[in-house]
Amino acid sequence: MIAIVDYGMGNLRSAQKGFEKAGHEAMVTSDAVAIREARAVVLPGVGAFRDCYEGLAGLRLVDPVLEAAHSGRPFLGICVGMQLMFEASEEGEGVQGLGIFKGRVVRFPDGRKTGLKVPHMGWNFLCAEDGRRRPLTACLSEQPAVYFVHSYYPAPDDPDTVLATAEHGVRFAAMCGKDNVYAVQFHPEKSQREGLAILKAFGELAAGG
Repeated sequence: MIAIVDYGMGNLRSAQKGFEKAGHEAMVTSDAVAIREARAVVLPGVGAFRDCYEGLAGLRLVDPVLEAAHSGRPFLGICVGMQLMFEASEEGEGVQGLGIFKGRVVRFPDGRKTGLKVPHMGWNFLCAEDGRRRPLTACLSEQPAVYFVHSYYPAPDDPDTVLATAEHGVRFAAMCGKDNVYAVQFHPEKSQREGLAILKAFGELAAGG
């Protein structure tokens, strides 16, 4: 079973329905035991970095989430869930992140300088990094378009963890991964064919495939 961590942030039912449409069962839960026993864990997130981290901490889910990420089981962060996997964010100064990836989350440049709106909202293309094909990138088409809604993006210290990028005034890490851990800045559950392919691939990892 895939556990989608419920800490009061985001439309978790849409992520659950996305997995179901991709052929994999998932449950929404805030139960630490269920998270520890799940075959795979998904950390979603919508809203502000500080609010999301404090939501996790308030439900005493920080340790279960970190244990899941370091357990070798498939782990996926989505949107602000991805951002929480880094050490800190400009959006929540003074609030630590989970530190699963080294680096910080930063804000897009002022739209008055780039001519682009912030937040970055809507469809955009992914560019997979050559030589870093992993199960969640190998399933993508040659020119994948996915759906974003965000004003901040992660800046990893280690460029080798970047699996795919996108561009919105600057080129940014849209997809990261290392070992059993993956993270996407976009919403796969809203990204139609490409997003369902990613959820399907993650579900197959959870199933041992």
